[in-house]
Amino acid sequence: MTKTSILLLAFLLPLLAFNPSTANGEPIDTVSAEIRCSVCGMFVAKYPNWLAQIHYDDPSQTRFFDGPKDMMVFYFAPEQYGGPSRETIKDIFVKDYYTLNWMPAKDAFYVIGSDVYGPMGHEFIPFATKDAADSFLKDHHGKEVLTFDKITPEVVESLREGQRMR
Repeated sequence: MTKTSILLLAFLLPLLAFNPSTANGEPIDTVSAEIRCSVCGMFVAKYPNWLAQIHYDDPSQTRFFDGPKDMMVFYFAPEQYGGPSRETIKDIFVKDYYTLNWMPAKDAFYVIGSDVYGPMGHEFIPFATKDAADSFLKDHHGKEVLTFDKITPEVVESLREGQRMR
């Protein structure tokens, strides 16, 4: 890849990710096929049911992920992945596992340790209600239900073991 191509990609990638809904605080439901996960580099459009996103005050800084786990990795260390600081995050969205409806990530209940895997293996499985999370935990041999504020970098790393692509 030439230096010109790299510069062109660096300029165009944020524009490809921009969508007017980011300015309105709404999740983006469809992303370009070229958009990659900000953590692992996988193409996120291949995994629409797992899509997660972080919005900043500047819509061109919106980040997409192939699942809640990589979103959490980024959330705890955005600068490590070329993102703006955590203090400038405006909105975070995940999809309810059963309904596939968007919801604020901070309102979700996450099941860990289940027999359901995401695109990168073990995953935080998000639900809009505690009852749905508890039911899933029982049906899929989950280990625990966590709220967003109970997720720590250590919990995230425990799900990532052996799963790094970069």
